[in-house]
Amino acid sequence: MAEDAVHTSGKRKTAKARATVNEGEGTLRINGKPLHVIDEQQSNKIKEPLVIAGEEIYGDLDIEVTTNGGGIQGQSEAARMAIARALVEWTDSEELEREFREYDRNMMVEDPRRTETRKPSQSSKGARHKQQKSYR
Repeated sequence: MAEDAVHTSGKRKTAKARATVNEGEGTLRINGKPLHVIDEQQSNKIKEPLVIAGEEIYGDLDIEVTTNGGGIQGQSEAARMAIARALVEWTDSEELEREFREYDRNMMVEDPRRTETRKPSQSSKGARHKQQKSYR
């Protein structure tokens, strides 16, 4: 298969995740915590690439993911992307990459959408929010 370790990253909005894959006994840790400690909705999102890949691929791998920035939903989607990219890089499988892309393209490709910046001389409520006028 691959060399000693595979390092990949994933981003979603302002959240970033870095994944490291090594040979081991099949553990998955997010920010130093095992997956079963994390909220169920987020852990299900993070497990998606593992379910698609199958246990024969990740059963003997240790996956360590560190996330920062953004919120819990963005971090879990960034971690999902980092794990999927790491599994594809570890196996060098185009078929696995195709399966990830068919399931959800955002497992392999970053979403370029970002928050629009607030414009000057407008209120602080949003990027395009303007003061209402009532002079009729």
